[in-house]
Amino acid sequence: MALKTHGSMAVDWEQRIDFDRLRRERLQKAKDLLAKSSMGALLCFDMNNVRYITATHIGTWAQDKANRFTLLPQNDEPILWDFGSAAKHHQLNCPWLGERSRPGISMLRGAMTPEMGRAEDVAKKIRVELEMCGLHKEPLGIDIIEPPVLFALQKEGIEVVDGQALMSEARVIKTQDEISLLNHSAMMVDAAYDELYRAMKPGLRENEAVGLVSKVLYDLGSEYVEAVNAISGERCNPHPHVFSDRVLRPGDPVYYDILHSYMGYRTCYYRCFTVGYASHAMVDAYKRCRDYLDAAIELVRPGRTTAEIAAVWPKAEEFGFPNEEACFALQYGHGVGLAIWEKPVISRLVSFDHPVEIKPGMVFALETFWPSTDGWSAARIEEEIVVTPTGHEVITRFPAEELLVAGAHYFTVNGPLPTTRESEAPASERVLDMIEASAKTERVGVSG
Repeated sequence: MALKTHGSMAVDWEQRIDFDRLRRERLQKAKDLLAKSSMGALLCFDMNNVRYITATHIGTWAQDKANRFTLLPQNDEPILWDFGSAAKHHQLNCPWLGERSRPGISMLRGAMTPEMGRAEDVAKKIRVELEMCGLHKEPLGIDIIEPPVLFALQKEGIEVVDGQALMSEARVIKTQDEISLLNHSAMMVDAAYDELYRAMKPGLRENEAVGLVSKVLYDLGSEYVEAVNAISGERCNPHPHVFSDRVLRPGDPVYYDILHSYMGYRTCYYRCFTVGYASHAMVDAYKRCRDYLDAAIELVRPGRTTAEIAAVWPKAEEFGFPNEEACFALQYGHGVGLAIWEKPVISRLVSFDHPVEIKPGMVFALETFWPSTDGWSAARIEEEIVVTPTGHEVITRFPAEELLVAGAHYFTVNGPLPTTRESEAPASERVLDMIEASAKTERVGVSG
């Protein structure tokens, strides 16, 4: 293993994650791409892009507000507009921003109505800064935006262009410290799965599993548990992508996806289990699912393409779907960073026509799915991969080479029940003899 796993504290006796370097290198990557572009400046409302450029964070409650925004002009430093007291906090505690942290309120996704003039206020703030830099006649790149703010910028005479692609490109290759944070984040999920494996048994509800995982992660220092997909029993096929209050039963398949954030850096990390025992159909489905995943991982190295990876995965029609759009994200790869889904996207839907070269420093998740022949159970597995100069390293370490059986093992007078068995075993010769004898004795017909 080339990647180190550090503790969560800063220490004087060992070089760990260097947050000054993290801030400096992320901003420089955005600056470099902006300098090569036709844009005069970049305006970001996406909170992940705001964090990438300004190294600020005010809690994930603001994630869906589209209210915080930062302007990065050509050959200059970023300016951040934030919720009032947060702006003051940044002035006091973020010396890399200083007076360039300012209060500013947008529309709060429509909660601030048009007559309040917030869109126009944002547009004027941006125009003033662009004029001071002599950039007001240059195209302004924007990642995401509320329509009234867009219209207000256009009324100010500002040409708006796509800036989202630039930020996606800046974030696709991770820095040394970003990779360390992603590895640390995955380590926390390793621990959550260990606790979950020990807790699973008949009677546990999916929502209780979500609560257990959330506690482990928050206790370890997670800043945000974005989701825990807990899927069991007949809910496994088709995949619903959301947990419920369903109760685990003996023989159930169950798979989880744990998505959380440590210092902004996410995980997307599936594991699959059965409770007490597994059917032969489920064992076969898991092997098939694992083989597709292992084939994809084997191809991960610099110089390969996303098309080569997608090519080893089954076509939609092979596992019950009419086309690739209908089964999108079941056989899938995606970048992981400050967001769950970043570049590159790996899918039969897009990768053949638009292949992307795999490069050192990329970090992405590969996830596969396979339905059982019983028609209701299914396997789902995922690994996170760091692309190294010579190959790759898997950073999701909870065991998944073979299907794990959770819960107590059951014992009979003849010893332990096998962990691979059917819920309803075929009738034994003794049982068949009983049926035949009773039919003769009672003079009733036996069908079938």
